[in-house]
Amino acid sequence: MSIRPLALLDLPYIYRFRDEAIGLDTARTLTRGNPLGAVKLLAYMNPARHVYGAIANGEHDSVLGGIIHSSDDTFAKLLYLAPLSNLNHPELPALIENLSAQAGGWGAFHVLAEVDEVSDAFVPLRKAGFSVYAWQRMWEMPEMPQQDAFEIEAWTRVRSVSLPAVQSLYYQIMPPLLQPVEPHPKTPLGWMSNDGPKCYVSVTHGVYGIVLTPLIHPEATDVGEKLSTLIRNLPDRRNRPVYVCVRSYQVWLEPVLADLGAQSGPRQAVMVKHLARLVKEGVPASAVPKGVSVQPSRVSRVEGKK
Repeated sequence: MSIRPLALLDLPYIYRFRDEAIGLDTARTLTRGNPLGAVKLLAYMNPARHVYGAIANGEHDSVLGGIIHSSDDTFAKLLYLAPLSNLNHPELPALIENLSAQAGGWGAFHVLAEVDEVSDAFVPLRKAGFSVYAWQRMWEMPEMPQQDAFEIEAWTRVRSVSLPAVQSLYYQIMPPLLQPVEPHPKTPLGWMSNDGPKCYVSVTHGVYGIVLTPLIHPEATDVGEKLSTLIRNLPDRRNRPVYVCVRSYQVWLEPVLADLGAQSGPRQAVMVKHLARLVKEGVPASAVPKGVSVQPSRVSRVEGKK
């Protein structure tokens, strides 16, 4: 058995599995579609991007997977495993280890994966060192036609001046043990309610859908009305389906979404693998930095008592 990066010659073989891939980044799958689409496969062949795919070849069958990393993030995400019919492959944990090692080379501290709790991929992920740190559901929202009045005035786009308030809300809601895995928002993206910094929603757009990920303080009022207003008036929606991602630390939002007529997806395990990184031994500076003075020691030697 050998594990190697995907190559151009693999494309015809891999494309056969386009309908047998399991996506492990749910928001990306819902918004961008099949991770083994023809165009997406070419991304795994581009060494300039932090996208990597590998294949474990066997005598009679093979298994493959992909991983992605954004240069500003401290974590990478597993994209997919395939084929679905071969997730009990004995080399699948080793393949996942290979993908994770690539993430370490990019400088990631963690690798994340999202998988249905009854999926056959759950056990190989555990064998490869992944552990569950949260649960989530994707709720598909019903059609909410846009109103004539522009109700979105209840929300405002997050700007740089509002980013500290969003980060403060994050620290109030996100459990401390999860903060190293899911760092606070670093860029002014998403929407924040105008009645105080208690409701924040990040937005992921794609050709196939829109995923909202809320951070809402339990003291917030009229949450259902606020969310429905935002969804009805999302700019440039173009009839794309809208999903709301609810993590286990915000589970109180699920009854609110149910009252709005949303349909819940299967419960998913949100998993993490912590990566060990090599810290090289420091090298003494050959010169004193400019503007820094060094005072000589007044002690020339230490003598012990006789």
